[in-house]
Amino acid sequence: MSFMDAEEAGPPSPKPTAPGPTVGRAAAGPTAGTAHRSPGPTAPGPTAGTEAGPPESAAVGPGTPEPDTPEPGTPEPGTPEPETPEPGTPENPLLITDPRAMRALAHPARIAILQHLVLDGPATATECADVAGLSPSACSYHLRSLAHHGFVDEDPASAADGRHRPWRARVVAISVGPGAGQPDAVRAAGRLLEQSLQTRIEEVRAQYLDREWDFAPEWRDAAGIYQDVLHVTTDELATVRAELQAVLARYRRLDQADRPAGAQRVHAVIDLLPWFDPDGMQ
Repeated sequence: MSFMDAEEAGPPSPKPTAPGPTVGRAAAGPTAGTAHRSPGPTAPGPTAGTEAGPPESAAVGPGTPEPDTPEPGTPEPGTPEPETPEPGTPENPLLITDPRAMRALAHPARIAILQHLVLDGPATATECADVAGLSPSACSYHLRSLAHHGFVDEDPASAADGRHRPWRARVVAISVGPGAGQPDAVRAAGRLLEQSLQTRIEEVRAQYLDREWDFAPEWRDAAGIYQDVLHVTTDELATVRAELQAVLARYRRLDQADRPAGAQRVHAVIDLLPWFDPDGMQ
């Protein structure tokens, strides 16, 4: 596979505030934000010049809020809006639209290296070599290419001494969507990247299947591939995807302190693919 020219550069990606999931095709969720509601109107006071009597009390039944009481879930006045997560985080995957950046990442070894940096922290080219199945010099080349497009950068602070050159991930979640009206070059580069991601997925699956019977019976019983068919609308499909992503997010636990005893890393892949002829839609 040919690689892009070293002088080509895509826009750098901002450094995320926290590590996130493995690199893969992901859809960014809606922008975080809360709509403020005004409190309900207050009861009118007595008319000027009229003796004030006891206030009339409206019938209040179960579930009826008291006057001036905000509805449940409504933030207090003056509560700041939640900030939108930085691009490249699990909550806001970085949308890649530059075909040069797509082609730079479209290599299974580079995807494996980036995954390793995301999941296991800073690492040198030598430490990445075993993960990528390449020589340290080849990994150095791939790391420099990833750095050229803002996916990784050097991390001198984590170096054991002056001879080591650790690298760290700057982007931990990306999104590559089809998008309407994209130029042919972007669509072709996006397709190439998706094929590389699929290749990496198959590599992980093959590694497990080659040693499946080396795992304890309880792990073999809990693991596996599940296939099903859905008949849904586009809105329902989006709901299914969001719910599945929410379930997986609860068990991501990238911080070791969050993992219970006995927890091990598991590769999770979800495919929700239209299984019909788009030309036959009515």
